[in-house]
Amino acid sequence: MEWFDNFWSIYSNLVLTLGTNALLALSIYLTLSCGMLAMANAAFMGIGAYTASILTMNFEMSFPVALLGGMAAPMLVAFVIGKPTLRLSGVYLAMATLGFGEVVRVVILNTESWTGGALGLNGIPQLTQWWHIALAVALSLAVLFRLLRSKVGRAFEAIKEDETAAGLMGIDVNNTKMLAFVLGALLAGLAGALNAHLTFFIGPNEYGFDRGVEILTMTILGGIGSLAGPVAGAVILTLLPETLRAFNDFRLVINGVILVLIVLFLPKGIWDPALLRSWFRRRSQ
Repeated sequence: MEWFDNFWSIYSNLVLTLGTNALLALSIYLTLSCGMLAMANAAFMGIGAYTASILTMNFEMSFPVALLGGMAAPMLVAFVIGKPTLRLSGVYLAMATLGFGEVVRVVILNTESWTGGALGLNGIPQLTQWWHIALAVALSLAVLFRLLRSKVGRAFEAIKEDETAAGLMGIDVNNTKMLAFVLGALLAGLAGALNAHLTFFIGPNEYGFDRGVEILTMTILGGIGSLAGPVAGAVILTLLPETLRAFNDFRLVINGVILVLIVLFLPKGIWDPALLRSWFRRRSQ
């Protein structure tokens, strides 16, 4: 097993980043499955990361307590901001949540005594292990699988298709959208808390607009037709820059071209259930 030890010593952070990115993709998948284009997930990730890091560094809390804090804080913030913002829809909701992300970044920059300001937090204890991330992803997929096939999941789908019609059918649209928003914040906060205790360092620029677009791209790239889509998108978008590392300066260009081609020829994402069923039928004939 020497080869595996060598591989793990070099690529362990990359492999574990696949898991945290999968959690982030699932977090925005929840809001998209309810018909909401909310771009606050990067900010929720930052809130979770800073909350968990402060709990372990300043208050010497145990890792499980820090993880709970990293999930609870963004959930609470999502509930507070969700009341006014979820009345919006489409591009207006996206703009409002992007503005919230910028507010979070400015708050982090101006609370240096807690967050380290522009310098960030350094020396975060490396408490995240591979099984923490594996368990988090597995539990998240299991819970979301049951949720999306329950009455709540059907309500998500109805609101996504036609919000007005869903309301006329007796669905509590506001509370259902709030549930999706808060659960998305929980997953993003969990990803942030796990990632912070994996990388030793966090800074405010890690949770800005670029990160929000990256999270959205993962989900759209994989496809929102099933739970496997966001996970597949997270894996591809995480590994693609590494596989193209040999191209040096042209790496980002090739990366962008590949993503454009996928969006053009696979508009429903790489993991399109209808396309996969059609392919398997042709293979079986």
